[in-house]
Amino acid sequence: MIKTFTHEGLMQLPGRYRGQLLNKVSGLKPANLIGTISKTGQTNLAVFNSVVHIGANPPYLGFILRPTSVERHTYENIKEAGVYTINQITTAIHQQAHQTSAKYDRAISEFEAVGLREHYHLDFPAPFVMESPIKIGLQFEEEQYIKCNATRLVIGKVVHLLLPEAAVAEDGHVALSELDSVAIGGLDSYYSVELLGRYGYAQPE
Repeated sequence: MIKTFTHEGLMQLPGRYRGQLLNKVSGLKPANLIGTISKTGQTNLAVFNSVVHIGANPPYLGFILRPTSVERHTYENIKEAGVYTINQITTAIHQQAHQTSAKYDRAISEFEAVGLREHYHLDFPAPFVMESPIKIGLQFEEEQYIKCNATRLVIGKVVHLLLPEAAVAEDGHVALSELDSVAIGGLDSYYSVELLGRYGYAQPE
């Protein structure tokens, strides 16, 4: 038995059901925490499942930000400070990471609220997550407004990359499964990752 939906049928579904369904069917996504700091020094931490590779030469990463019709502390801090961090979530901290999605007051730091530690590297002002094995410091580069649903693609230039030396192979491969990385399905489901295989550059023949 196959369950089918049309666009019109999807739009008639209850909002939470539709959101859960469409977030899940696109598959597993990277699980990251974005750390920011306001101009007054207030730190913020939020879980995101939309971080994407933009390019490697030069190195850029992006993430999708939901509509700013309500307060978006992450976005506001990035625009104020011009810097932020992306920190990979592991099985050890995935429950704490998920808790950052709660709507805390701006005056409350999610780091403190969920029991994760701030880490600072050199003179980079945005906070990294101490417990995360892969920490990326970014400088805000640009944003692209997506008219069809009022979201934004926020793009940052990688200015700091911190990860265990033992996890990086000679060819640049990063052993994510050995770092205990997790993936997110939808908005509320976390999965451990396992390497199924590595393959050479594909050729038509």
